[in-house]
Amino acid sequence: MNFRPFLLLPVLCFAAAVSLHAQPSSMQPLAFPVVKGKTYRFERVADGVYYATGGFGGKNVVLVNDDDVVLVDTGTTPATARALVDDIKVITPKPLRTVINTHWHYDHTDGNSVFGPEVEIIAHDFVREALTTYKVVEREPYLGSQGTVVPARIETLKRQIAAEGDAARKTALAGELAAAQKTLTELKAIRQTPPTLTYSNKLVLHRGSREIDLLFLGRGHTAGDTVVFLPRERIVVTGDLVESRLAYMGDAYFDDWITTLEALKKLDFDLMLPGHDIPFRDRNLITAFQAYLNDLVAKGAELRRQGVSADDAAQRIDLTAHAKAFPQITGPGAEVRGMRHLYEWLAERDAR
Repeated sequence: MNFRPFLLLPVLCFAAAVSLHAQPSSMQPLAFPVVKGKTYRFERVADGVYYATGGFGGKNVVLVNDDDVVLVDTGTTPATARALVDDIKVITPKPLRTVINTHWHYDHTDGNSVFGPEVEIIAHDFVREALTTYKVVEREPYLGSQGTVVPARIETLKRQIAAEGDAARKTALAGELAAAQKTLTELKAIRQTPPTLTYSNKLVLHRGSREIDLLFLGRGHTAGDTVVFLPRERIVVTGDLVESRLAYMGDAYFDDWITTLEALKKLDFDLMLPGHDIPFRDRNLITAFQAYLNDLVAKGAELRRQGVSADDAAQRIDLTAHAKAFPQITGPGAEVRGMRHLYEWLAERDAR
């Protein structure tokens, strides 16, 4: 499988000042019973199916089967994964035997290293290739989200503490500094760990009475997104292929993504568990995201055709028509590194 040059370009993130992963959706949260651990809270969305939130990284799904546990995604650091594994004990004493990585991004795979040989780590073929080829902590999306942000935050806090005259404020800043330094220590413990078992198009797991389908429906968010489909429960776990808000697009295959989402909509599901934000049931949100992608590509292509630079296009592109579905859109404009990435993708498309 060939790695395309534009995959090495930075994050595509259509919000001018903040990460999309920090932005809430417009949807009202669904209500499910909750079990709380020390770090994580587990929403019981179906019998033996839990949506885990509260850790450092993407949201996780825990499947408690007849005899074992399957975990979807492992978070941003080994410490995150260990905290999750410890907290799973509040919902079941059964052993964790399988991990599924929905895609290769750091916030879904960088906890892989805590698992021993008794745990099978499963993902699409591309995920193994990425995690054995890329240096994830030396490229996007890690660099823009953690690799440069956390060290910069530490230096800023040190300067603020040195200049602060109020004792109470100084103490509060010192607490923030300690937390940031702890995060940096945890990030340095990352050991890139690829899956031990891969598949190309479909892999069906039978865990007692539960069927777990791993599906590759096509490229989209990345070149190797896995959709975890539970046919009996009518639940899909999407990773970042679709969220209840705009997803990160730094490794996107834009027109493929639209087609892949159409295949996703054909599955017989009632509930969607995304890799970020909140669960949802409304398929119309998938259609809204397809419309956003179509508009993004069309308007980006037109600006490029007019000779507008990527940096200027980042100031001018108007996607506010999609603000009702995605309220993190508050005005014209796009993140500049993202627009550069889109231009590179358009150039490759035009050269085919």
